[in-house]
Amino acid sequence: MTVDSVTSSPPRPPASEKDAKALQFIEETTRNTDSVQERVLSEILSRNSETEYLKRFGLCGATDRDTFKSKVPVVTYEDLQPEIQRIANGDRSLILSSHPISEFLTSSGTSAGERKLMPTIHEELDRRTLLYSLLMPVMNLYVPDLDKGKGLYFLFVKAESKTPGGLVARPVLTSYYKSEHFKTRPYDPYNDYTSPNEAILCADSFQSMYTQMVCGLVMRHQVLRVGAVFASGLLRAIRFLQLNWRQLAHDIHNGTLNPKITDPSLRESMSGTLKPDPELSSFIIKECCEENWEGIIPRIWPNTKYLDVIVTGAMAQYIPTLDYYSNGLPLACTMYASSECYFGLNLKPMCKPSEVSYTIMPNMAYFEFIPHDPSAPPLSKHSPPRLVDLADVEVGKEYELVITTYAGCCRYRVGDILEVTGFHNAAPQFRFVRRKNVLLSIDSDKTDEAELQKAIDNASVLLREFNTSVVEYTSFADTKTIPGHYVIYWELLVKDPANNSPSHEVLDKCCLAMEESLNSVYRQGRVADNSIGPLEIRVVKNGTFEELMDYAISRGASINQYKAPRCVNFSPIMELLDSRVVSVHFSPSAPHWTPERRR
Repeated sequence: MTVDSVTSSPPRPPASEKDAKALQFIEETTRNTDSVQERVLSEILSRNSETEYLKRFGLCGATDRDTFKSKVPVVTYEDLQPEIQRIANGDRSLILSSHPISEFLTSSGTSAGERKLMPTIHEELDRRTLLYSLLMPVMNLYVPDLDKGKGLYFLFVKAESKTPGGLVARPVLTSYYKSEHFKTRPYDPYNDYTSPNEAILCADSFQSMYTQMVCGLVMRHQVLRVGAVFASGLLRAIRFLQLNWRQLAHDIHNGTLNPKITDPSLRESMSGTLKPDPELSSFIIKECCEENWEGIIPRIWPNTKYLDVIVTGAMAQYIPTLDYYSNGLPLACTMYASSECYFGLNLKPMCKPSEVSYTIMPNMAYFEFIPHDPSAPPLSKHSPPRLVDLADVEVGKEYELVITTYAGCCRYRVGDILEVTGFHNAAPQFRFVRRKNVLLSIDSDKTDEAELQKAIDNASVLLREFNTSVVEYTSFADTKTIPGHYVIYWELLVKDPANNSPSHEVLDKCCLAMEESLNSVYRQGRVADNSIGPLEIRVVKNGTFEELMDYAISRGASINQYKAPRCVNFSPIMELLDSRVVSVHFSPSAPHWTPERRR
């Protein structure tokens, strides 16, 4: 199946009666967006009316929108932290939720700078499971015969911790994979994985990855889709194969499992899967011993129809590398979710990554939106933001997402900036723009993740003629120099290092290309104010960001939720990066700036 035939095919009929019911649910829910939202808010306020938090604002049992919006404030994590800490410390009174808090979900360690504890209740698993159940019925409209094979998904859990009060704290995906909803899920030919539960549930990331890779290789002809949660996770799996293919081939040849796999349940589960197969072993050696790994995914898994990974937001930078390893297979972004709440799904999952829009499912939580205008002055405490309901957002405008959940987080600012791209029935569809946080600042300049990504993309154009791409990057504001300046760490994929590598001069020009892409406040600081020094690019050895990820995981980060930090300031990480630098480059001249371009 070609890329074009997958992405441009008109939707097919539902694959089964079960699919038809799921699709009907999507249609009914999105047709009645506003009434569903009204019901959701009423349910949340009614059930939590006796909580300490809602009583504080004098709702007196009211469940209507107007009273809710007039009395309950919009909050951040810091506002809720005292209540969350009480729950974490063991206070079991009705603080946020009338239902018992079942556990805490930890946010990604690099999404907002610190790991947050989000309280959740057991029934939220039902809502998450419901959203998962809608993904394949939608996908089956665009890609046929996915029940004729398996999915090779690299999925992982993290060893959980406990709060002082004894509640479990773990990432949302670990919570889901360890739940009975996942472990005892009924067999579904459309959700048949190569990885056994024992491999997914193994907390040792090496043992888990190794056995999942063995299973994927043994069943390579049955694999119809390859995926991970984030694009970075799939690339980590490819890197793992590069480092371990000899041992994997040895195990497959002999039908024996690497002695480093010590988990008894893993060894037992693999006993029925791993049999001597010298022919497959020889094939793996032949494919992996070559220096050129272009198209390695379809070479090893020839029936792969698409890659199922998140490549929106900061993950977009991985698209060229995924294309290189997959020969341009379609990239499917299926759903939009966070630790705080599962939000919605992509109803056109085979669209181009740049066109991905997520339809918010109005039954998941109560959603409100703060209009986002980057040029507007920040709101003061005395001028609260004007919030817009889900059904009332406008196409083309950007908003900050605010949620009220069944677990009792009321009017909580998630921190995501979304742009409305259209509607499915009465439900809006959103493009994920960025997290609302500033990455870099030296003086009055403020550079966010989207701007930095755009600058990286523009500078990368200069590398194309050398068949080179930026595999990974991070940054920091170096204020030790006077004036301070931006430092960008690049890990490059040079596809023909012997004959066609970018020169020192070209990489210097990449620095300037990045500066030309940054905002006018930055360029004014460089040109007129002399408050910012020339941008610096430090090229690091291949595998450096793999080491960075290993370091983060060793400190408790979740392998599923890990995203390379786009800005770093932690000394051990800085030292690791600087110890791997192979070349240093500075902008050779100042970028263009005139007062008329100021914004």
